Amino acid sequence: MATQQVIEDLKRKRMCPNCGQRYHSKDAGTHTVKTVFGAVEVPNPRWERCPCQSAGPRTFRPTTAWLQGARTSPEMLYLETKWASLIPFEKVIDLLKEVLPVAEATNSQTVRQHLHAVAERIDQELGEERPARDFATVEAIAELPLPDGPMTVGIDGGYVRATHKQGNFEVIAGRSVVAFRRAEGDLVPPSKCFGFVQTYDQKPRQRVWEVMKSQGMQENQQVVFMSDGGEDVRQVQEYLHPNSEHVID
Repeated sequence: MATQQVIEDLKRKRMCPNCGQRYHSKDAGTHTVKTVFGAVEVPNPRWERCPCQSAGPRTFRPTTAWLQGARTSPEMLYLETKWASLIPFEKVIDLLKEVLPVAEATNSQTVRQHLHAVAERIDQELGEERPARDFATVEAIAELPLPDGPMTVGIDGGYVRATHKQGNFEVIAGRSVVAFRRAEGDLVPPSKCFGFVQTYDQKPRQRVWEVMKSQGMQENQQVVFMSDGGEDVRQVQEYLHPNSEHVID
């Protein structure tokens, strides 16, 4: 099925979008994509650049461009990165080989590289660090619909012993919970956890804010932060929400 879909996609892209002339084929080829159904070979021909196009390489492979150079399908990448964020890399490989037709050559180093690549992409999409008191106007907040139940965010820090010469490093972790959905029939959203290394993360406030926003948080919603009042933790949650209450645990 995947091979047929790629063939049909190549037929649609065979004509130059500028002049409508057919691309000349330089040579054929295939591209191996790792999927949850095993390795799949898809056509990956090399086409010559159209004479009407003056910029760019003389030849290109449309399938490689479509896959953005990846050799792993999004579904497979999702399983790898989700499991690798919860259990050791070696255990991820054992689990993948137990439930999916994964090649024996698949190793923990590949999973580690995929996880770090996804993490870097997510960090780039996170945006700039959120400044203090970056709230909407009073008029805009007054026009917001009735919010869901109160949101409670528990946050705390702790030190982890490092395996290198730098000694210990501080990790701040927390959980955000929404009490209930106000709309009838809506289920209570699951709690969401977050964590970051205090001395490494450059935008911890934005990270916590995005976690809360993903749970439907509004600026007219009641938010309670629970923490031990430590300076590092306080800097993350201070002036993050206009209707927040801070409880010292």
